[in-house]
Amino acid sequence: MKTKLSSFLIVLALLSGSNYGAAQSTSFFRISGPAATTIMAFRADGTLVWNNSLAGTNYTVQMATSLGGGTNWVDYVQLPVTDAVNVNRIIDPNPPAGMRLIPAGAFQMGDAIDGNTAGDAPVHTVYVSAFYMDQTDVTLAQWQQVYNWATNHGYTFFEPGSGWAANYPVETIQWDDAINWCNARSEMEGRTPAYYKDVTLTTVCRTVGSGYYLYNSCVKWNAGYRLPTEAEWEKAARGGLNGQRFAWGNTISWSQANYYGEPLIIGTDRNGITYTNGLAYDYSTPQNAADIDYDPAFSHGDSSAFWPYTSPVDYFSPNGYGLYDMTGNVWQLCWDFYTATAYTTGLSSDPHGPVVEPSSGYHLCRGGSFWMSANYCTVACRLQRVSSNSYNGNIGFRTVLPLGQ
Repeated sequence: MKTKLSSFLIVLALLSGSNYGAAQSTSFFRISGPAATTIMAFRADGTLVWNNSLAGTNYTVQMATSLGGGTNWVDYVQLPVTDAVNVNRIIDPNPPAGMRLIPAGAFQMGDAIDGNTAGDAPVHTVYVSAFYMDQTDVTLAQWQQVYNWATNHGYTFFEPGSGWAANYPVETIQWDDAINWCNARSEMEGRTPAYYKDVTLTTVCRTVGSGYYLYNSCVKWNAGYRLPTEAEWEKAARGGLNGQRFAWGNTISWSQANYYGEPLIIGTDRNGITYTNGLAYDYSTPQNAADIDYDPAFSHGDSSAFWPYTSPVDYFSPNGYGLYDMTGNVWQLCWDFYTATAYTTGLSSDPHGPVVEPSSGYHLCRGGSFWMSANYCTVACRLQRVSSNSYNGNIGFRTVLPLGQ
């Protein structure tokens, strides 16, 4: 059946609420699906009311920032339909400060292009409920504000955190530290914490290194700040665009993210044999002899000793959901323990990862970093794994917040 574009309503979306001075912008939305629909209302809180849909099918809300032609529409969220009349909140004109609404809906999770190179196949459909996510990685300034409050209110941490400057991502923190920081942020703002030391959900996590282990049953999923699940992270990272390597398409350059450049090189060795190195979709422009390098805007040193570093958290353009640096800069901690088998055999709606800790004991990081080449920075890559008490200078995090909190 051919996809038809429904009637559409021009909508002014005030994408504000940023702590970093992002300008308000106009967005237009329309609905694409197997049959024409009618938009009945677009409420002040960003809720779309529409009807005449076919139950048991999928529709896609598409977005454009201008109406200058028919090629500027991009997918925004996929909506599984069960009734003829539908009510879906697709934006929030007044989100929590520094956060964006990630609308409820389905998406295609996994790598549809490069195969199972990082345990990221096969592609499978996952439904994720709406939530808020930090627009940027937690900055050094944000970390220090909460950290200083927390250490005066019964919290302990393995590491104090570090970073290049106030508006750069915090680095050198452990997964356990991020868990406690989320709880401290919640308590500092008068919210109910999300993480607890046991399944009774009575003793808040405020200390580290005391021999307790956290499982899915130790989390109040509808409470305060927490790390994103793997599914939440990937849905947010895609920005509504399915089936692509990155949130903007299938190629990448230093104008879009901070990462290790390794573009395609085709040459002939001393024996006259043709060789191929690098990635055809990497459009970075290294200047050294090997044609691999860090972005010169965020590295220093000479030809034998380069030292890369992070970029400011709002340096590159945001994705379709208004999120910065979901590709490159620093790896971002997720909640889930890593297993290859649980990737497609778990829940297809709001999966939280393995129920108990696997023998590996590793948690997932997503998004790549300034150290990593482009194949590690794709939105589907799930190769990086860290233990609860490990850390390094290219791992950071951002938090999510349930609706109603």
